[in-house]
Amino acid sequence: MRRTARPLTGTALAVAAAALAAAPAYGASAGDVEVYPSSVVPGGQVTVRTAACGDGGTATGDASAVGAGPLSLAPGPHEQDATGRFRVPPSAQPGTYEITATCTGSGRRITGDLVVTLTAGHQQVHPRGSVKTGVGGALGPDPVQTAAGVAALAVAAAGGTWLLHRRARGDGI
Repeated sequence: MRRTARPLTGTALAVAAAALAAAPAYGASAGDVEVYPSSVVPGGQVTVRTAACGDGGTATGDASAVGAGPLSLAPGPHEQDATGRFRVPPSAQPGTYEITATCTGSGRRITGDLVVTLTAGHQQVHPRGSVKTGVGGALGPDPVQTAAGVAALAVAAAGGTWLLHRRARGDGI
């Protein structure tokens, strides 16, 4: 019994230490600024929201790092969140920018990140044209090459059938 208790006690202590180490990291990120969308192209609209200022709280935001300047955050549809909007200037350069907000009542300063990119993340690029895989593409742009490929396959199939037939008869191949 004593041999089993030591490894179990060591395991329990390791799990408790890991839980305590993870708890402050979770608590620190719970009151940060939410930036939506988190990735935007120059000229795009951004919404900033935080619950760190309490129910009905307001805040003063600062998006001057990206060139947008100050903004105000007021209680939105959810009374516990303060929400504000700004437009990223068309001259903004690609990169990661820190968006800050300071709660009006408590003076608490909170931050969030905004990534400016040159291409929108939600737009899909659809390929056009045929795939360049060599001679004989089934839907390629050249019907002569397609016909030559089909003819070569037909000759190979006929030759293979002829050889197998001779072998089955015992003609010496």
